[in-house]
Amino acid sequence: MPTVTLLAYTPEPAKTVACAAKLCYSSSNIADLREGLTDEKVKSFVEMLSDLGHASPIEHASFTFGIEGVSRALLAQITRHRIASFSVKSQRYVSEGGFEFVTPPEIAEIPEALEIYKKSMADAQKVYDELSYTLAKKHKETFLKEGKDEKTAARMAQKKAIEDARFVLPNACETKMVVTMNTRSLLNFFSLRCCNRAQWEIREVANLMLKLVSKVAPELFAKAGPACVRGKCSEGNMSCGKMQEMKKFYEDLKNNG
Repeated sequence: MPTVTLLAYTPEPAKTVACAAKLCYSSSNIADLREGLTDEKVKSFVEMLSDLGHASPIEHASFTFGIEGVSRALLAQITRHRIASFSVKSQRYVSEGGFEFVTPPEIAEIPEALEIYKKSMADAQKVYDELSYTLAKKHKETFLKEGKDEKTAARMAQKKAIEDARFVLPNACETKMVVTMNTRSLLNFFSLRCCNRAQWEIREVANLMLKLVSKVAPELFAKAGPACVRGKCSEGNMSCGKMQEMKKFYEDLKNNG
């Protein structure tokens, strides 16, 4: 099961956004603009931005998440969101001896499927370990011949070995990352990844992220979620047909956390 932590965010995110928005329509200095922003005015400015579709000011508020217990399959999806910063556990520098893995719920519910799945993970681990050992042995001999001492040769050989051994690891292999997105990118991320048609793992992560940011910046994420929470479903003929259920779900998620 994924774990998401809100590590850091722009102080007073909604006020920062409102200040940036107000600056676009005022000749006052920034200090005075910020000083005059009451909670009511902040909410009003944020709602105005949403109604006008003026999205650039919301880029000034950013949120940083720690995400753990997710698969490399999720990593391939989340990094498609380009306006974001990612730091990910490296399989090149971190050995995957005894690697953890993510099990899809559909597989977990069927004993026979789960048995096959676990065997596949065990087989992958065995191949990875054997390949790492074989490569490291060869590389160590090479480094010793080059004049490296025993300890240095072993360390360099292990690092070089896991560089190539990782190619046999499955998409299920667990990873962790730190992700930073600004509000505009997050709203786009939630619109796509909170949808019922999104893959189950990234949808679960997106929901956890939305729950966290809604607590600290409710004004900015009041309309966040899949497209159907704001109006028409964006999936056309591929719609899940559960718009009312989705609206209720995300209203509860954002308001009750």
